[in-house]
Amino acid sequence: MSKGLITILMLVVSNVFMTFAWYGNLKLTEMKINTDWPLILIILASWGVALLEYSFLIPANRIGSQINGGPFTLMQLKILAECISLTVFTIIVATVFKSEPIRWNHFVSFGFIILAVIFAFLKTK
Repeated sequence: MSKGLITILMLVVSNVFMTFAWYGNLKLTEMKINTDWPLILIILASWGVALLEYSFLIPANRIGSQINGGPFTLMQLKILAECISLTVFTIIVATVFKSEPIRWNHFVSFGFIILAVIFAFLKTK
């Protein structure tokens, strides 16, 4: 498997953990699971999930970066990561939270994000 594909897959996994680390506590509140938890416990639980995120994010960046022989420049890696992040977030919001409909302006926003990725990968001199 190529370094580029490994990087992308690891970024997807990382972003699934990131989304649940950042927003999972809201779902738990919605499900009435953590309504009486102190904020510090919610923060610590989120940090635990974020540790899993970083366990995939850091290796993905090391594998994917040209600095370590990977296929992506730092700018390409970051823009790709942001695109993956928003895609994963949208899928999770649409399937897990179901409280926010995806509207036309969200699709337009994604179109611009995809354009950002395309422009980041253009070869310029």
